Amino acid sequence: MISRSEVIKMIMKKTTSDHLVLSTTGMISREVFSHDDRQENFYMIGSMGLASSFGLGIAKSNPDKKIIILDGDGSFLMNLGAAACIGFYNTSNIVHIILDNFSYESTGSQNSISNKIDLCNIAKSSGYKFVDEIINFDINKISFDKKELSFYRIHVGIESNEEISRVAHTPEEITSNFKLIL
Repeated sequence: MISRSEVIKMIMKKTTSDHLVLSTTGMISREVFSHDDRQENFYMIGSMGLASSFGLGIAKSNPDKKIIILDGDGSFLMNLGAAACIGFYNTSNIVHIILDNFSYESTGSQNSISNKIDLCNIAKSSGYKFVDEIINFDINKISFDKKELSFYRIHVGIESNEEISRVAHTPEEITSNFKLIL
């Protein structure tokens, strides 16, 4: 199974300055930072479960930008109400990507319940227009060009990548930098 880090690297290579990336707390933000630190990234530091809520607000106020939310399975499950709100508002400029390793890796690799829950059906019932589950990852299966609310659940492996650096920006710097492009 492909590593989460490798998937993030390929996704970040596909982004442009018109793509705003919001990454959930923990290793996902650290890997986004490591692979492609840029002003168009917003790293959720210490706010597990809130990347999708924040992404909805950014999408509603910036309809000309594509909002890419990089979430983990545990983070997505922590705030299911956000999926319902995103679907209700049907914000067509959101691409919500769940990197599912079936665990809470950042806090010690405890099992999540995502192997027992159909995340794609949650997205469909919440109103996401395009939903895809990717077990064997291929970057060409991910599209940032769709004109509809999109959801991808990508199966990734558990990996220990403690050598990777933490996000070097303070929360205040992340916010200030991100505000400049909105």
